[in-house]
Amino acid sequence: MKGYYEMTAPRRVAVLGSTGSIGRQTLDVLRTFADRFRVVALAAGRDTSLFRRQVAEFQPQLVHVRDHPGWSDGRARPVSLVEMVTAECVDLVVLATPGSAGIVPALATLEAGKPLALANKEALVAAGALATAAARRSGASILPIDSEHSAIWQCLQEQSACLPPCLHLPAVHRLILTASGGAFRDRPAEELARLSAAEALQHPVWAMGPKVTIDSASLLNKGFELIEAHWLFGIPLERVSVLIHRESIVHSLVEFVDGSVKAQLGVPDMRTPIQYALTFPERQPNRALPRLDLAAIGQLHFAAPEPGRFPLLDLALRAATAGGAYPAVLAGADEAAVALFLEDRIRFGDLASLVAAALDAFDPPRELTLEAVLDADRWARAYVTRRASVAV
Repeated sequence: MKGYYEMTAPRRVAVLGSTGSIGRQTLDVLRTFADRFRVVALAAGRDTSLFRRQVAEFQPQLVHVRDHPGWSDGRARPVSLVEMVTAECVDLVVLATPGSAGIVPALATLEAGKPLALANKEALVAAGALATAAARRSGASILPIDSEHSAIWQCLQEQSACLPPCLHLPAVHRLILTASGGAFRDRPAEELARLSAAEALQHPVWAMGPKVTIDSASLLNKGFELIEAHWLFGIPLERVSVLIHRESIVHSLVEFVDGSVKAQLGVPDMRTPIQYALTFPERQPNRALPRLDLAAIGQLHFAAPEPGRFPLLDLALRAATAGGAYPAVLAGADEAAVALFLEDRIRFGDLASLVAAALDAFDPPRELTLEAVLDADRWARAYVTRRASVAV
């Protein structure tokens, strides 16, 4: 990794999921630092006009379109995601591909010894043991883009410079992840079961993709982040907790054994943690980013999650405690259930019942391998889809 940080030539970046919310904001940051970075590879799920415009602007050497694998603008070479992240022309991979589609390229990046700027949750939720083992073997760093994990990373700089440390951090007592509470944070609990996808997509603070926005409303995104924090920072699950923080100004906190607490604060803008991951270990000025004005905000509020209000958060802890391939079932089942919810085929209250049913029905494998993780994910998505259709 020493050579990576000492590079004087522009870092050559692959952006997977370039047309999504995180991908677009990543390209915004890369435009700002055009002298430091060169986009050499772009990947998206569909052949859209936005993707074509991105390719025309950045002129990458490599492209990938999931639904049209042979697509090219005539100059870039179409490749698979694994070929893309392991290509010699790529120095740094930004993984913003949503869902289980990010697991294989994440592991391939780490096996190749390349730094992985990670926004995909499933890579660590479903395959955290495999991902961190690959990073240890190759010496690759996982650079978190999620604002919560970036905040913890920044608070722990004195303890560990690169991730995953996979070390016991004796000075750390507890990690505290903050949550906005999502679109339904002010709705009475008795109304939640029947609320619609259109209502769930109205996030009060963040502008995110639809899947993450729904997971925010159910607080499953915090369950995912608890599991990710465990793998990223080597902290037992019982020492990671969640606070509801409406303003989304404090992005996470670290409590040390002496009772001291560090917090990372900032305006809720994903470009800030994206830039930190891309330019680490340096901090660079960026006039495009807003500044925090605490006097204008006036007050910050915190509260514990209301017991029983977020059953998917409890299911995430259950899956994480069970270990093995159960977190892959959690992720796959949720991915399928959220897709059904976004299509208005199920109600908000059905999300937790479908995920719980999948966890109950799962027959775990004896050994955790990449194939076992992918099989568990496929099984869970098929199970939820089948169970939902029978229920209808």
